[in-house]
Amino acid sequence: MKLTCAGTKKSPSYYVQKSVRIGNKTTTKTVERLGSIEEIRARCGEQDPIEWAKAYVRKLTIAEKETKKGVLLKFSSSMLIDKNVRNSCNAGYLFIQDIYYSLGLDKICSTIAEKYKFDYDLNDILSMLVYSRIIAPGSKLSSLESSQKFLEQPKCELHQVYRALEVIANENDFFQSELYKNSQKLVNRNKEVLYYDCTNYYFEIEEEDDFRKYGISKEHRPNPIVQMGMFMDADGIPLAFSIFEGNQNEQPSMSPLEQKIIKDFGTSNFIVCTDAGLSSTSNRKLNSIQGRGFVTTQPIKKLKSFLQDFCLADEGWYLPGSNKKYKLSELDEEADYDKVFYNDRWINEDNLEQHLIVTYSIKYRNYQRTIRERQIERAMKYVESPSKLTKNRANDPKRFVEQGHCTTDGEVASKTITSLNRKQIDNETKYDGFYAVCTNLECDVSSIIKINQRRWEIEECFRIMKTEFKSRPIYLSRKDRITAHFTTCFTALVIYRILEQKLKEKYTCEELIDTIRSMDMMIAPGEGYIPTYTRTDITDALHDDFGFGTDYRITSQKNMRKILNQTRNGKKKERDFDVIKYINIGKI
Repeated sequence: MKLTCAGTKKSPSYYVQKSVRIGNKTTTKTVERLGSIEEIRARCGEQDPIEWAKAYVRKLTIAEKETKKGVLLKFSSSMLIDKNVRNSCNAGYLFIQDIYYSLGLDKICSTIAEKYKFDYDLNDILSMLVYSRIIAPGSKLSSLESSQKFLEQPKCELHQVYRALEVIANENDFFQSELYKNSQKLVNRNKEVLYYDCTNYYFEIEEEDDFRKYGISKEHRPNPIVQMGMFMDADGIPLAFSIFEGNQNEQPSMSPLEQKIIKDFGTSNFIVCTDAGLSSTSNRKLNSIQGRGFVTTQPIKKLKSFLQDFCLADEGWYLPGSNKKYKLSELDEEADYDKVFYNDRWINEDNLEQHLIVTYSIKYRNYQRTIRERQIERAMKYVESPSKLTKNRANDPKRFVEQGHCTTDGEVASKTITSLNRKQIDNETKYDGFYAVCTNLECDVSSIIKINQRRWEIEECFRIMKTEFKSRPIYLSRKDRITAHFTTCFTALVIYRILEQKLKEKYTCEELIDTIRSMDMMIAPGEGYIPTYTRTDITDALHDDFGFGTDYRITSQKNMRKILNQTRNGKKKERDFDVIKYINIGKI
């Protein structure tokens, strides 16, 4: 193979080509287009693009020579497979393992182990719990069982896993702070803006205890819950978390965790962004001192009447970066559909100067109307079957239903009359399209809007833990073990977010995790490992970014040992081509 150049002197393109014989003639075939100098530089980083390209061609040449050797596998239809011997394994966890060791989690475990006297390998157990949480989430028993599909299996027993959970819980604060410090060496941690939110997790039990309490379940479950508060940095990577009782008000939970971040993480100048449920006056004042700031959603309905009038006014609206004034009644439904208009002023609420910013969007208005129409349809079913009416939640469709004992003419009715509450519907309609935030920042409005727009990412963090990582229901009862369970979930989430960043966020969470889970390989005793998964753009991206490949037709045992060592020592390199072997299908 050789490196060739085509195109003009100003914009040359580089190709990998080889000579092929067709009959009695020899011609040239393009193996791969490497692209322009800029495209090559994007692949090679700080290396010289031409030198990198030449080295790449040499590796391809070696690889092609090795592919011609072939591997012959013989199978017999009359022979049973060996009993109690694994025939397949998962290789997708290797990418998780690579990040795990790059974060120095093994060293954190070693430091913790020095304080305790136990007869098990803490790193062995923690890594198993973290890998299994992503690859095959379930109970601690099922995690131990599913880990037997990994290329290397943990050497621990279930009772040791439970003992390790107690240690992890005791060292939870140290664990979080060290994980954060180590992560800074691996990725950029943008701490200028921190996002805080809370959620809760249910237990399939009926009686509460000192920790698992009945409270307002965000999943509307009739079970005792515990609550989790979590900070996330501006790049979507979790920063710190805390666990507290299910019956506690979530607003006071932010302050202790924020103080821990200031103390243990060595950072104090940041902006905290929260939703309305966490925007108490005390939390706003907490983040109005010592160089901190806040951005929080502000329910317009809870503002004083004159401020509501300001928020809903027809005139005085702007587009970010423009001084032109707009009237909402004159907006074009099509031309202005995707535009976000704003109005702002400073207010004094609870002796705190705040910058009130209101936005309006036709697109958001239509979205709210669609949601309400669906809720009204559901409310009509309650009108038809009033016996199903119970106490309403804030956003329950039942709020659109009213019951009375008078007819529309004002006459006393003999039976309770159930109907749609048109007054309630009309009252909510006037807020359609409007959205407000409060802040103590004096920067431009567009920057504040952008800060608040990324708040969805912390909600996505909770969604990933609950759906993809199956963090609930929780099959633990002791507080320390429950805390450790969330430590492993939190660690898995940090690793996943870093993985997402490494792949430049090109793929959805479902696509990426499903791909990793599906990367199984058949074990060919004495020869190596044969992929049984489908090679895709995602598997290519994973292998290219991490610098190793499991996607050859067969990976020798020797090369797999190299891959395992690489994922544990954190050293990155380009894909190896010097040990590639292929199955000679025609000879099987």
